[in-house]
Amino acid sequence: MSDVDNVEAAESEHVVFVTEDGVPTGETGPKLASHHQHTRLHLAFSCYVFRRQDNAFLLTRRALSKKVWPGVWTNSVCGHPAQGEPLEDAVRRRAAYELGLPDLDELRCVLPRYVYRTPEFQGIVEHEFCPVFVAYTDVEPAANPIEVEATRWISWPDYTRLLETGESGLSYWANDQYPLLRKLEPFSLLSKETAASDETAVTSST
Repeated sequence: MSDVDNVEAAESEHVVFVTEDGVPTGETGPKLASHHQHTRLHLAFSCYVFRRQDNAFLLTRRALSKKVWPGVWTNSVCGHPAQGEPLEDAVRRRAAYELGLPDLDELRCVLPRYVYRTPEFQGIVEHEFCPVFVAYTDVEPAANPIEVEATRWISWPDYTRLLETGESGLSYWANDQYPLLRKLEPFSLLSKETAASDETAVTSST
């Protein structure tokens, strides 16, 4: 698909409007035109992709050409399902399109009822019923430059330290999701493993 085709495809996407419980209302709207100062609640997803061999987490930077949150670093992949499209299918479709990762392993929803509304950013407000997923891969990403400016594998402990400084520059939703995710598997297990490793390192050095 050419760059022109990519842009046209993005502009033709629609979002699915939902109730406060995440139930589709039967209405849709053009994706870009539906994001403004009074954005209606609509369906979306976030996904955190880990590299199986070392549990590294895939950070991505949104393309500078994007109309919404350009150049912002965030979690692995985010997006909007089409009308009638199962969320898991939407995650796989966007991971393939944005990151060249068509085969996500162990894809599962860890936060099914996450809802957020962002402050205004360049005239845009996100207001999403946004289930959060986790998945694994053994494949290196091949980013679509229309969507993704850069990718970076980072250890989960290093990622959490970025967030906890309060100066990470990461997306609003990545910061907002973290306090909820840190209590859930696999995130809580990664944190415990890190704490144990740190304790062993301190003991060995004394």
